[in-house]
Amino acid sequence: MSLEIKIASFSYKLSGIPEDKSGNGGGFVFDCRFIENPGRRDEFKQYNGMDEPVIKFLESQNVMNDFLENVYKIVDASIENYTEREFTDLMISFGCTGGQHRSVYAAEKTKKHIEQKYSNVITNIRHVELE
Repeated sequence: MSLEIKIASFSYKLSGIPEDKSGNGGGFVFDCRFIENPGRRDEFKQYNGMDEPVIKFLESQNVMNDFLENVYKIVDASIENYTEREFTDLMISFGCTGGQHRSVYAAEKTKKHIEQKYSNVITNIRHVELE
């Protein structure tokens, strides 16, 4: 049985932390609100964290890169441990103010990181505020 990793982005203000429907009671919740918010700049308001202008802006922020490197260390250790112990579910959520820019970007980057590093897991992503 494979480890299924559910990744979500969300807004703390609009929808709150996504529910873990696996029955395990939760997972990792990472708060992106300390990173500069592109949503507060007019040139980024019509975009989200999957659009090139926002991606370039966030990738230019050292704090975002450092944040993700730390997330990867925690997530990698958990994936390796969970796989070894034959766990079936892991939930990773990223929240920010509006759930459209920073959290979406962080969720997408984390999904890509996991898929490149671990071929033996299943990843699913959900962007709550973009639905």
